[in-house]
Amino acid sequence: MTGLTTGAIAVVAVLAVQADQGTKPTAATSRPSASATADAKPSAGPEEEKGPAAVPAGSGTGRRIVYSLDQERVWLVDASDAPRRSFTVWPGTVSPDPGSYTIGRRTEATTGSDGVPVEHIMYFAAKSGVSVAFSNAVDGSSPPPAAPDARTGGIRVGKEDGKALWAFGTPGTTVRVVE
Repeated sequence: MTGLTTGAIAVVAVLAVQADQGTKPTAATSRPSASATADAKPSAGPEEEKGPAAVPAGSGTGRRIVYSLDQERVWLVDASDAPRRSFTVWPGTVSPDPGSYTIGRRTEATTGSDGVPVEHIMYFAAKSGVSVAFSNAVDGSSPPPAAPDARTGGIRVGKEDGKALWAFGTPGTTVRVVE
C-alpha cells in the first residue's frame, strides 16, 4: 500500500511540474448560447445579459444549488425557483450520486489534490471515501486532466463563479445533483 501511495504521489508531482511549465489555461468565460437559455427571445446585448441556462427539470424547488453531471454545469437558484447564475465546471474523477445533499464544511483556502492552490471550498458529499466539494483555483486556471487512476472529488469552477458560489452556498444550503 505504501508503494502504491508513493507511486501515486510521484505521478501527481510529475504532472504538477509539467503543468507548471506549460501555458496556464484560464476558466472559460463564455456564457450559455441563446438556445440554452430560459429566455427564447434573441438578445442584442452582450452574452451575460441573456440570462442563465434553464434549470434541469426534476431538480427540486426553492433556494438551492443544482449540479448536472451530464452537462457539467451548476445553477444557483433563488427561493422563487429563478436561476440567478449558471456556469460550467470541471469535475473530478469521483462524482456524487444523483440526489439531495447539503453544504457542510467550508474552507476558505488550501492546496488541491492536484497541487494547485484553491479557495472557496464547499464540501457537500462523499463517495467511496472521497470528499466531493466545489472550489476554484486561486489563479483562475482550470485543472489539468487527472491521471486515469486518480481519485479526486473536487469540482473546479471559474474564479468569479467560485466567489458567487461561496456567497450563495452557506452551510446547510441544499445541493441537488442530477444526471
